[in-house]
Amino acid sequence: MTTAPTRSERKEATRRAILDAALALSAETGLAGLSLRSVAKEVGIVPTAFYRHFASIEELGVALVGESFASLRQVLRDLRREMQIDRVIADSVAILARHTLERREHFLFIGRERVGGLVVVQDAIRHELGLFERELAMDVARLPGVEEWSSEDLQALANLIVKSMVETAVELITLPPHRPDLRARVVATAETQLRMVVIGGINWRSTRPD
Repeated sequence: MTTAPTRSERKEATRRAILDAALALSAETGLAGLSLRSVAKEVGIVPTAFYRHFASIEELGVALVGESFASLRQVLRDLRREMQIDRVIADSVAILARHTLERREHFLFIGRERVGGLVVVQDAIRHELGLFERELAMDVARLPGVEEWSSEDLQALANLIVKSMVETAVELITLPPHRPDLRARVVATAETQLRMVVIGGINWRSTRPD
């Protein structure tokens, strides 16, 4: 016997449908060009029902940002616990490449809204990237040879690494999905660049006090 979904389950299903519809529709118009009514129509609900889940399109966009980063952040966080630098670099780039393929719509959303979206959504993306940087700076502090580094230098290296990862993700999502050879080339280049950044960083001598 099939059990009827609970009220909570129905509400969550509608919320999920709104997020999915917004992600798909914003691919054509950008989030700024998306209307509440168009999302509601796509989901099959009345416009007033939208407000039971999100106060505005801006709040919906922020939720999409959080969803886009959540799984990637957790996987990379688990991976970095071992902090074997060669493995972390190779595995991190491989994970990023896999996520850009499996969650392409989310990465296209982030890439698009990061530079031309609603201000509140741009701020949310910057916040998420900042979280990556702060966590990475703590990881970098565990590397040999950086014991005397200032917190500013730790943050600067983390910023370089995150920027490299962002540019790699942007390049990967623009590639045709049926060209694994091009993806492999981008991944290999990204690994080399990150090793250069990290090796150069480890040999840096910090002179600025905290």
